[in-house]
Amino acid sequence: MKSPPVVFTKQKTMLLKFIVVLLAGCSIKKSNFFCNYPFATPEVSPHSSFSVIHSSLEELKLDGYLNFTNIDHAAKDFGNRYHFLPSAVLYPTSVSDISSTIKLIYDMGTSSEITVAARGHGHSLQGQAQAYQGIVINMESLRVPRMSFQGGEKPHVDVSAGELWINVLHESLKYKLAPKSWTDYLHLTIGGTLSNAGISGQAFRYGPQINNVYNLEVVTGKGEVITCSEDQNADLFNGVLGGLGQFGIITRARIALEPAPKMVKWIRVLYSDFPTFISDQEHLISSEDSFDYVEGLVIINRDGLLNNWRSTFSPKDPVQASQFKSEGRTLFCLEVAKYFNPEEADTMDQKIDSLLSKLNYIHTTLFLSEVSYVNFLDRVHISEMKLREKGLWDVPHPWLNLLIPKSKIHEFATEVFGNILTDTSHGPILIYPLNKSKWKNGTSLVTPKENVFYIVAFLNSAIPSPGGKDGVEDILSQNTKIINFCERAKIGMKQYLPHYSTQEEWKAHFGSQWEVFAKRKSLYDPLAILAPGHRIFKRLVALQSP
Repeated sequence: MKSPPVVFTKQKTMLLKFIVVLLAGCSIKKSNFFCNYPFATPEVSPHSSFSVIHSSLEELKLDGYLNFTNIDHAAKDFGNRYHFLPSAVLYPTSVSDISSTIKLIYDMGTSSEITVAARGHGHSLQGQAQAYQGIVINMESLRVPRMSFQGGEKPHVDVSAGELWINVLHESLKYKLAPKSWTDYLHLTIGGTLSNAGISGQAFRYGPQINNVYNLEVVTGKGEVITCSEDQNADLFNGVLGGLGQFGIITRARIALEPAPKMVKWIRVLYSDFPTFISDQEHLISSEDSFDYVEGLVIINRDGLLNNWRSTFSPKDPVQASQFKSEGRTLFCLEVAKYFNPEEADTMDQKIDSLLSKLNYIHTTLFLSEVSYVNFLDRVHISEMKLREKGLWDVPHPWLNLLIPKSKIHEFATEVFGNILTDTSHGPILIYPLNKSKWKNGTSLVTPKENVFYIVAFLNSAIPSPGGKDGVEDILSQNTKIINFCERAKIGMKQYLPHYSTQEEWKAHFGSQWEVFAKRKSLYDPLAILAPGHRIFKRLVALQSP
């Protein structure tokens, strides 16, 4: 096995301290640690517990390698609030590297406490891709199979789950093709978004990314390598899609493609009346003739809003736009886009004018931009580069993503945008409707019961103030107020990219789907080895006699 030198340092000391604390009653007063194990942790020395699995791992014949040092990066993620150090990081270059590692741990049964987490591009928010004193698999190391494209009636690409969506975009465009459904940020792995859902402004038409997959290759919690689809091992296929990594690690996916456009007309308009705003959004997602992308933003008490847009957009009426005042107001931005090719340019403006004529926005706030298809889809990365230059990207991101049923969106908006929030200075708030009829049934993804529901995403960044305070606690307090209101008012919301601390909360989240979810766990990962960072199931370990 190819492996760098192994050095045991503070990890083993940490393991001993961890065992002592567990035996003392699991009462760690740290906001980022959850402890509710149903089994007593075996009282073993650090040399007998991990050293057994370590020596076995060293004997594995891997195409890649395991690293036991320089692994601090695996205890970090985009959320930048949870930091659980693993014992090792696997850098696989073949699917067998992943399956043999998991099978080794599975074969040790309940005598081992080792867990395994698949890490993509590190964009989790609350440690979901971390494995405390376990093994983190660096999925970006897995680049097999190489991307393979197929045309015809159902064009598709076979791609490693460790590949980034941005790379799939660039390679697909060489064949004048592209995936149908996207996320707003493309520097994420295939397996990462498919384990959640993958939602963006195209989802009203094509559904989320998990709708647009023909088949998968999955390594289960037993180390089995299984190919699955709607027609083959369908239960695993449906379970893994949106399954939060609980039933298996996706290693390959076959993604549906469509002909790719070259250009995009990108448009923003403002509303001051919330009912009018959502009425227009719902009209757009239900119309056959509509835009190709529909999203929205909530903007509260922002100075110079339209002037800030001028770096990307051009106002239809510059004079009127310059006189528009956003200070002290709650406004709602409709963001839409229409895809086209250069030969359609002459008729595209007419089509857009026709679509806009049916909407009731503030006409002095119409802003337009024409960009390439790639630049439109990769727009968040462009903003990322600017923030990185200023040192403002690697800050805590206490995000909150909610799915709100249509029948409750007015009540939700009145309380949250009218009372709980006083500004949107911490980051954007996305809001746009989704049509459940376009979504695949039977996956593990949980949504509200109504056919139309809204995603409301509070994408906050805890940027340090001049005094040095980062504002994390204030943002978390705000998030708690929003969640408490939803529960008190019986809004019927569901969290997207969910995070809970107890299994009871997870049961409430899944509702009637919990029984199927738990059954799949017992079938495909009976020892609960996989994805411990979600804190849904506890690793099965044996009780040791006193």
